[in-house]
Amino acid sequence: MNICFIGGGNMAGALLGGLLQQGYSPAQIGVVEINAEQRDRIKREFSVEATAELSNGVAKSGEAGPGVIVLAIKPQQLSMVARELAPLLSDQLVISIAAGIRATDISHWMGGYRQVVRAMPNTPALVRAGVTGLYALPGVDKERRAHAETILGTVGSIVWCEQEELLHAVTAVSGSGPAYVFYFIEAMQQAALELGLSAAQARQLSLETFFGAAKLAIQDRENTAVLRVRVTSPGGTTERAIASLENDDVKGAIVRAIKKSYQRSRELGDELGST
Repeated sequence: MNICFIGGGNMAGALLGGLLQQGYSPAQIGVVEINAEQRDRIKREFSVEATAELSNGVAKSGEAGPGVIVLAIKPQQLSMVARELAPLLSDQLVISIAAGIRATDISHWMGGYRQVVRAMPNTPALVRAGVTGLYALPGVDKERRAHAETILGTVGSIVWCEQEELLHAVTAVSGSGPAYVFYFIEAMQQAALELGLSAAQARQLSLETFFGAAKLAIQDRENTAVLRVRVTSPGGTTERAIASLENDDVKGAIVRAIKKSYQRSRELGDELGST
């Protein structure tokens, strides 16, 4: 299976690194990138072929039978690129990691081509600790779904959605989610500074607490509410803090914020899909 990336930005770089680490040969991978500096960086860093010509990259993806094309470009560029791509397709799987653009719109721009999977990764993919929501158009077979899972799985875990509409929820929860975590860490660091700890101490305590708590929740597999109760002793310090958060309806505010993100994702799908 040969893979062609259209676009060579950060997320493409994360996937390239993941594939090479998993044993893929640089000869199996090509990149189409119009920016000369980016092309040079990709060649230097990953030792893969990089070209500015769309036709050259797409031709490579089909050399060893049906391959994979990964659309790793900005959403605003996707309509134009998809239309240019349409006459070059044979039987490749097309995976889009462009945020907000529906698979049905991509298929329409490619003249009704249906071998399309839409992916919603998040930025921890850059350190191979991401989670990606995937949706396949009807008719994408198990083999091609497995190809998509293999590629996105090199940078983290996978969640399949059987309805494309659910990718808006994935976007709101995990796509935007790292920002929510960073926001909470900022608050913890601010509190630490105001209580007299140094900036270095505040950073270490906040980051490692978040990392450790997340790791514990993953490994324990217990409901997170149960884990919270375990560390909330009656009459203790944690109980006082949780009571303050509850009084300020912090949980409700977070839920409302995620729903706002969900609404905006749906709006962007409508706006970008109408181009």
